[in-house]
Amino acid sequence: MSISITAPINARHLSAASPKYRAFNLRNFRKIPQIERLSASDAFAVEVVGNVLPFRANNYVIDELIDWDKAPDDPMFRLTFPQRNMLRPRHFDRIANLLLDDADQKMLQTAATEIRWQLNPHPAGQLDKNVPRLDGKRVQGIQHKYRETVLFFPSQGQTCHAFCSFCFRWPQFVGMEDIKFVAKEADALIRYLRQHPEVTDVLFTGGDPLVMTAKNLAAYIDPLLEANLPNLRTIRIGSKSLSYWPYRFLTDRDADDLLRLFERIVKSGLHLAIMAHFNHTAELKTAALEQAVRRIRNTGAVIRTQSPLLRHINDDANMWAEMWRKQVSLGMIPYYMFVVRDTGAQHYFGLPLVEAWHIFQQAYQQVSGICRTVRGPSMSASPGKVQVLGVPTVGQDRTIALRFLQARNPNWVQRPFFARYDAKAIWLDELRPAFGKSRFFYEERPVEFNRQSLQVTGGIDENLGYVIRT
Repeated sequence: MSISITAPINARHLSAASPKYRAFNLRNFRKIPQIERLSASDAFAVEVVGNVLPFRANNYVIDELIDWDKAPDDPMFRLTFPQRNMLRPRHFDRIANLLLDDADQKMLQTAATEIRWQLNPHPAGQLDKNVPRLDGKRVQGIQHKYRETVLFFPSQGQTCHAFCSFCFRWPQFVGMEDIKFVAKEADALIRYLRQHPEVTDVLFTGGDPLVMTAKNLAAYIDPLLEANLPNLRTIRIGSKSLSYWPYRFLTDRDADDLLRLFERIVKSGLHLAIMAHFNHTAELKTAALEQAVRRIRNTGAVIRTQSPLLRHINDDANMWAEMWRKQVSLGMIPYYMFVVRDTGAQHYFGLPLVEAWHIFQQAYQQVSGICRTVRGPSMSASPGKVQVLGVPTVGQDRTIALRFLQARNPNWVQRPFFARYDAKAIWLDELRPAFGKSRFFYEERPVEFNRQSLQVTGGIDENLGYVIRT
């Protein structure tokens, strides 16, 4: 039986009625016909950088999203194909020389691994601060940084239809198994949620959970629904599928099964939020995308949109304003403008925080209130999500005003603080406190999340679950 509330597909409005997914990577990217338009040095750069940072594209991205007349300067090309300056010169030269010398795979892999460890593979305390414990043991495939939200990494969802060249989760895709987040089943997640009634939201992340078959995704989600957890209110699914493969919701073999799963989540009484990644207006202009959005929304799911601000790709206020307006017109909700995380190719994509704020402000001024659900620019740093509010002069001091949108300690949220003005700083740890202070307020009393107990005892303050270490 078909799902009654899901809009049917009108193939006449699609660029291809039933395209077959085809992936491209280092092994076969030179077979892409359009690659012949690149210079030999640009094609070689794809190979060099792709040996360190993950590379994967597909036929939809290649045929529908990239303007090959502008490559390699086209934003969607830069978003998906590695380029020389995404590595530091010394790193690029090391891999390039090995390739030119026909080095064996073991030597190449050893060099790539050494370089990767220099790229801060797991920023913001993901390994040492975010992994919780259950019955005294670290829980594989789960992160718990903010009190209300748990991140879950299903093992079958640790890839994507195509890889973003800026992706801060790149270690998931390059064979660094010792630091990869994966969970094979939902049992530990359910047990953890039972022991932590403060958790209201579970975010399925990866990779991209929607690369999984509907059956495999349901094997994780249905047990959550059947567990009838009184504290669970929202299931979020982080995905780039709408942008990189909208046919996941249209003509893939189990597209209707996936939408039935969405419908089942909504009918259970939970809120279902698809956390969609759109980095450029080009991703919002195809007929396939519009129909995919319509079908998802007809299940009762809500689509929220987010992206980092990326030099060379979307560092333009007018483009952001256009992107937010288009998202709203399609029924999606602008959610976050992020700052590029301090990992991987941050030096290539990152912008100074002051410049990021000016772009956000200029874009925000152009849109109506219905688009102003978006928040940013926001850094997902170790202590929390820090928003840049502006660059005010306070007395005689020029400053950068900031606040926490989310934090390890809930008492920090919405608390404004000030850094010295710095036109070059691109990340929180490059800022220094204003007004002669030696430390920011959140550095004065570091906290550690107590994942074993929510009881108010002698060592726990009023923030339930946070142990103060003085």
